[in-house]
Amino acid sequence: MNGDSNSSWPSLAFAEWKDTASTLHMWTQIVGKIRLTLTPWTNHSWHVTLYLTSRGLTTSPIPHGTSTFEIRFDFIDHELRILKSDGAARVLKLRPQPVAKFYREVMNALDEMELPVTINTMPNEIENPIPFDQDEEHRCYDREYANRFWRVLVQSDRVFKEFRARFCGKCSPVHFFWGSFDLAVTRFSGRPAPPHPGGVPHLPDEITREAYSQEVSSLGFWPGNSAMPTPVFYSYAYPEPPGFAEAKIQPDAAFYQPKLHEFILPYDAVRTAENPDEALLEFAQSAYDAASKLAKWDRASLEEKKPALHSQR
Repeated sequence: MNGDSNSSWPSLAFAEWKDTASTLHMWTQIVGKIRLTLTPWTNHSWHVTLYLTSRGLTTSPIPHGTSTFEIRFDFIDHELRILKSDGAARVLKLRPQPVAKFYREVMNALDEMELPVTINTMPNEIENPIPFDQDEEHRCYDREYANRFWRVLVQSDRVFKEFRARFCGKCSPVHFFWGSFDLAVTRFSGRPAPPHPGGVPHLPDEITREAYSQEVSSLGFWPGNSAMPTPVFYSYAYPEPPGFAEAKIQPDAAFYQPKLHEFILPYDAVRTAENPDEALLEFAQSAYDAASKLAKWDRASLEEKKPALHSQR
């Protein structure tokens, strides 16, 4: 690997790994839908997400009868590990292969481990979806860029958790949504929100409306797609308060994207900053400040009040 790929915040130009990104998106959807199918519903679809690990992404434990199992993507050794609470394990190599073959390998491994599950094979939140078991088109896997993507998520996850710790109101975990293929953390004002208009491709409107049933300010990282081939950090408010689009958000590279109704900070502006952590935290805080002040959140009751620290407990 070159020096850039070894950096904490590696470059991730979408054009250089778009085929791998499309394939990996579908692989994470397959694994995510296994968790979705077997896990009790949690508000705002928090039960479907994946989480960062020191090697990749994980489902966390999934119940199956009186057993549990976990599915882990490892982007260092490039393996998919399925681990069951009785000690059984399967390891599948992450390699260039069609989505349909990956789907069959995962489902066969689960059957062999006595963990049968049937999922909806239609991808969510993308245009022109191909059912997983029929997808021979998406088949690329570049180990270098899969690893880079994960390492960007690692850094983002670390800074997002620092930002989350400043808030004591209702707040989501920092988690990875496989539908939209992004890492996000969401703060809540505690007030209900008007019904969301829906319209997300291949996602039932009732799911979207429940996800946005309460007033939120959300922060995330998204690697881009063919329509917008730029990795970005984003922040939005729902419902968007009057004046939000005109707010002054820091750092200077941040801007409002009218089509998305989001403030955008290009990933490259963070990774090339003198202090990437400070640049990202400044963006997160200033966007939240704008959303919460314009919407008149009860910030006095929502801001974190840290207890005095003592040398002995």
